[in-house]
Amino acid sequence: MTTDDLMSKALASLNEMDGPIPVEAIHRLADLNDLDDPLTIAQAADLLDVSPHTLRYYERAGLIVVDRAPGGHRSYDAAAMRRLVFLTRMRLSGMPMRDLQHYVRLVDEGEATVPERLDMLLEHRDTICRQLRELTLSLAATEYKIATYGGRTGDDADFAEAGS
Repeated sequence: MTTDDLMSKALASLNEMDGPIPVEAIHRLADLNDLDDPLTIAQAADLLDVSPHTLRYYERAGLIVVDRAPGGHRSYDAAAMRRLVFLTRMRLSGMPMRDLQHYVRLVDEGEATVPERLDMLLEHRDTICRQLRELTLSLAATEYKIATYGGRTGDDADFAEAGS
């Protein structure tokens, strides 16, 4: 499975839904139990569309503990990949490393920290929603300028690119 496959799976799940995204859709997206064998660092990096250096950095930062194969090479099982999917999505959405480190420490401390984790995620969701509104306004301004210059906008542009 490549990053494109993972994103296609995510987008297909999202396109099938009306309204809020149900938790089951997220579970399906992060369902990596079909990994027959653990992944190498190169395979994991390719799947997540990050560099091996990023994965080593996450390990050094204490965000993930990775098993080692008999030769000493990193070995990413389904549980490690699920955590990395979450970590990479949170980083992509702008969550600071210190917040991710705090979140992971809370996870490692157990169930008693669920309320604090929930508070962190609710706050981060508010940040993402604000970013989405700002990006929507930026897209509208860009579309306006494209139309001003006689270019195609919105769905017309997407359709034209898909046909190319």
